[in-house]
This record gives sequence, C-alpha cells and structure tokens, in this order.
Amino acid sequence: MQRTYKVVDVFTKMPFAGNPVAVVLDAQGLDTQTMQAIARWTNLSETTFLLPAQNAEADYQLRIFTPRNELPFAGHPTLGSAHAALEAGRATPRQGQLVQECGVGLVTLNVSGSGKDRSLSFTLPPARHAELDEADIEDLEAILGAPVDRTARPMMVDVGPVWVVARLKSVEQLLALRPDFGRSQVFEHRLGATGISVFATHGHDDADIEVRSFAASQGVNEDPVCGSGNGSVAVFRHVQGLLPPGQAHYLATQGRCVGRNGRVSVRVGADGAVDVGGQCVTTVEGRLAG
Repeated sequence: MQRTYKVVDVFTKMPFAGNPVAVVLDAQGLDTQTMQAIARWTNLSETTFLLPAQNAEADYQLRIFTPRNELPFAGHPTLGSAHAALEAGRATPRQGQLVQECGVGLVTLNVSGSGKDRSLSFTLPPARHAELDEADIEDLEAILGAPVDRTARPMMVDVGPVWVVARLKSVEQLLALRPDFGRSQVFEHRLGATGISVFATHGHDDADIEVRSFAASQGVNEDPVCGSGNGSVAVFRHVQGLLPPGQAHYLATQGRCVGRNGRVSVRVGADGAVDVGGQCVTTVEGRLAG
C-alpha cells in the first residue's frame, strides 16, 4: 500500500529553519510495531500517524513516536500534523479550531489564516510540577557542565512529556552548553523524564528567551525546536513568578546550536494555562511504501 507522506518544518515559515516532523497521513492498518519501525527509519525527533478519530468530538486521532518509543503528546508534532492534515484536505477547521485525539485525550488547536500565512496553536494539557531536590540539581549541573540559576529552583514539569526545566544566567552560557548525554540518559530514566529543557533571557527585543531541549533517553540528543519543552518552560516561569501578573505573551527562539531558527509564540493565562504556537511549512511530499 502507498501511503501519503509529508515532512513539515514546524515553528518557522522558512523551509529548513524549524523542527521537521514526518507525517504519515494514511496510517490505517499499521500496527504499533510497524509505526515504531517507520519512526526509527525516518530518524527524526518525532514521526506521527494520522488515523480516523475514535472520539466523536475529534477531527482525527494522532499517534506520535520518537525513534525509540511512543509519546502520549508532543508539541511540534501536533502542530506539524495539523498543518499536514489541513493542507491535504483531511481536516477542516470548525469555528477556527481542530480537535486532536491522542494519548493524553483531546487537544484543541486554534487555526488562524491560511496557506503560507496560517498559524497554529494549542493549549497544553494541565501541567503537574515538582521541584528537584538538591542531589538532583547537582546531577543536572554535572550533566550540563554549568551552574543553573537557583533563585528559581529547577523542577520537573509534566505536560504529557515530562521535562526537567531550569534557568541559566545568560544566553551565552546557554549556547555554550555541551551536555554529557550518556549521563543524561541515566538521569532521565531515573527520574522518569522525557528530557531536559533549559532557558535564558535575551538581552534584546526580538525575543524574550532562548531555549534548548535535550532528550538523550529518547534518541534525540538535542531537539531543534520543541513545543512541549517550551510549554514546560512557560509553566516553570509562571509558577516561579518570572512572568508579569495576569496574561503574558512572549516569543521564544530555539535551534541556533543545530543550525535552525525556530520561533515559538507562547501565551500564559492568569490561571497558568499555556498556549504554544507558530507557523509551519511543508518541505517534503511523497508516498511511503508499505
């Protein structure tokens, strides 16, 4: 069987500047083992599979795989898959929204504009969070090879994927990180974390923060531009009082260390609800055999 296949660059309107996700649009008939084999083959941070919705409120069902395992939810695959479904005519917004069914339940996406001007965003599932203890912070610093800012204590943030989140004191320090990925795998497995997302504040007006996300335990040493990682950073900033009171809206950049220029739009409500969004562009279209 030939299956429609796209690669979508997420968090950019310029090809090859964001984070690619492979999208298999005709996934009916594929079992979990085959989906995982395809995800290993594409070797992208995530590969997704579009299926008919089982829930009547959803427009489609999405399964999301890293090269090593299935995820209940992830940000950039959610946006890229929605873009692919809209572009291929597999879904149509209802009152400016799509509803995705996935491992964490139903996720609502907001759609504005069309074609090259289309922007997509989603609201993160309700987050859970817990501060790291001192021993774990010391282990994190050893992995990063740099001190973290302890005035805002590092924490675990669970938004489906589970990220260890910490702030560094400067963007220069952030960009200079060369993590110990072997040690990071052990750390992530021990804590039950998907990976580590760290950030620092920019000193210019083009964007508010720079972010880097590492997920060695998932087979992805550095995720070029990470939706759930940025969402977890937003939760961290809200909980730690690092955002203005009331609703906050800011732009994050990510990907410079791997030759990308991702731009992530983040909105945080007064209640802590987090919306993550951006633009997408298709870079590959074809047919997948099998």
